[in-house]
Amino acid sequence: MRTGIRYGIMLAVGLALGSGAAALQLKQSFAAMGIENGPWRTGEKVGTADASVATRATVALRGLLALPEREAIYFNAATDSQGRELSGKCRYRVTGGAINARWWSLTLYDKAGYLIPNPAGVYSVGSAAIPPAEKANWTVDIARQRTGAHWIAMPDDQPFELTLRAYHPSRDLLARRGSVPLPRIERGECRA
Repeated sequence: MRTGIRYGIMLAVGLALGSGAAALQLKQSFAAMGIENGPWRTGEKVGTADASVATRATVALRGLLALPEREAIYFNAATDSQGRELSGKCRYRVTGGAINARWWSLTLYDKAGYLIPNPAGVYSVGSAAIPPAEKANWTVDIARQRTGAHWIAMPDDQPFELTLRAYHPSRDLLARRGSVPLPRIERGECRA
């Protein structure tokens, strides 16, 4: 085989492997977005032309259709508060307090960023479902069966991620997104 053809094939394979590895990394993690707060990851300027290349690529690959940060901040968690990967084999309790935004929601997705079908049709809990008496100290359970007043169904054993969206965030939340108190994710009982 000619040397030029060999080099051409090697170049094409290298580009394909490199592009695929980069896309896979960005699809699998919000870590590319740069700001960490406990198990939560986010970025700056999500949904705007001023976002970093890594942030824009992550949003494009995960299909978020992200709003500009003045409209919403997106926090994503792939681990619990102890750093263990979130798994459908375990039960979880997410506890939090007031989030300085007009409205928030907590949603469960598969690792590719899609909703996981479940018989109960329960994918998310929003701040509108939290009674005023619980706003400063709320709990959402993630399990196969309803275990508390606020629950998100976990239908199978696959790994998953949680996305916390804060709509119309305050200036303080925008400025301190890496240090404000965010919900804790505690793992409960796990099946073998």
